[in-house]
Amino acid sequence: MSKRDIVSWNSMIAGYSQGGFYEECKALFREMLNSPVLRPDGVTVVSVLQACGQSSDIVFGMEVHNFVIESHIKMDLWICNALIGMYAKCGSLDYARALLDEMSDKDEVSYSAIISGYMVHGFVEKAMDLFQVMKRPGLSTWNAVISGLVQNNRHEAVLDLVREMQASGVRPNAVTISSIFSLFSHFSNLKGGKEIHGYAVKNRYDRNIYVATAIIDTYAKTGFLHGAQRVFDRFKGRSLIIWTAIISAYAAHGDASKAVSLFNEMLNNGIQPDPVTFTAVLSACAHSGLVDKAWDIFNAMSGQYGIQPSVEHYACMVGVLSRARRISEATEFVSKMPVKPSAKVWGALLYGASISGDVELGKFVCDHLFEIEPENTGNYIIMANLYSQAGRWDEADRVREQMKESGLAKIPGRSWIECSGGLQSFVAKDTSGDKSEQIYLILERLLGLMREEGYVLLDEVEEESAYV
Repeated sequence: MSKRDIVSWNSMIAGYSQGGFYEECKALFREMLNSPVLRPDGVTVVSVLQACGQSSDIVFGMEVHNFVIESHIKMDLWICNALIGMYAKCGSLDYARALLDEMSDKDEVSYSAIISGYMVHGFVEKAMDLFQVMKRPGLSTWNAVISGLVQNNRHEAVLDLVREMQASGVRPNAVTISSIFSLFSHFSNLKGGKEIHGYAVKNRYDRNIYVATAIIDTYAKTGFLHGAQRVFDRFKGRSLIIWTAIISAYAAHGDASKAVSLFNEMLNNGIQPDPVTFTAVLSACAHSGLVDKAWDIFNAMSGQYGIQPSVEHYACMVGVLSRARRISEATEFVSKMPVKPSAKVWGALLYGASISGDVELGKFVCDHLFEIEPENTGNYIIMANLYSQAGRWDEADRVREQMKESGLAKIPGRSWIECSGGLQSFVAKDTSGDKSEQIYLILERLLGLMREEGYVLLDEVEEESAYV
């Protein structure tokens, strides 16, 4: 263009910001600052602040804030909300809250931005305190609170909040529905998931890609794989997101052949995989020991698709090799990794050591894991079991003692079952239920039948098993 006006500049800057090209957005803003003819205005500032928030660039965001003050740009509602959003996303929550308190005119975006910021950084109580002072929160604020509670694993409080929202006259939308589906997979509540699916169909929210993906994920995690496949088959205009969801569903169920078949079908449909898709299909290969296929896919990441493998993908490959009992290859693979091994990488190798009974490798891996995640009781239990299986009882006792001295305790197993009386929760070795005596009596009879068939129970080999 031989001549660019403020609209031209703002259109480009907004396009970069909304399209996720945050560095280009900020670079163009700097170029505009150096223009002898035009200066950024309030519209420019809002787009750049959004880019700063999404890229967690608080330094650049503060520079833009200073520019607003020095240029005497009016601090209208749009700019105030953009500043609050930027500071909240970057973790400067106290300053974001101070800006909110100073505002004479606030709207839904103002509250939603800071509530989301609190939730993202784990300050659930502060977010809820702010939410409670609102007189009539709108849908965007309700969604910010609901999704925040889900992200922070406060599942028990979410359904009550959804009922409270509906009682206040606010109807759920696609964002609400996609947020609450994970509750039903968390509680293994297939019936509840089906009910919300019905609500989504009735209100045509099932056509939303995020809702459809959430349904597939929930059905897969609650064991209704056929239902997940049916939702996928009926969805029109499949994008990468929904392809990845169905591949992940079969991967979680250990059906590697179906997961790989879907992956190939996706490629034949012209859909390019992203890092998440590769994680899904590689984890499927790990579950079924498809070593050669996993190598082909892993090598194609950078060679064919230009995607640099992350530590997550390396962890999948270690899992593939470990489950196939190719322990020496897995160990060598970890030693040659170009990125620092994560807890998942070491955990996959520890699994290989445990199934092969390699005590020394297990000890080497656990030394790393105890340093990276000292509060993970599973690592202590696996190492203690390895020592026990090798007859090294003193060392097994020392590991258990080390766990106790650290104040750690094995988290008891917990499960849920749906029955006529609603969703019932069960905790391992719990005797507080009113039908505990009958449950344990039946369980003992079943265990007795298993012993008669010649099965050796795992807890009779080792009391604290890593596989329970």
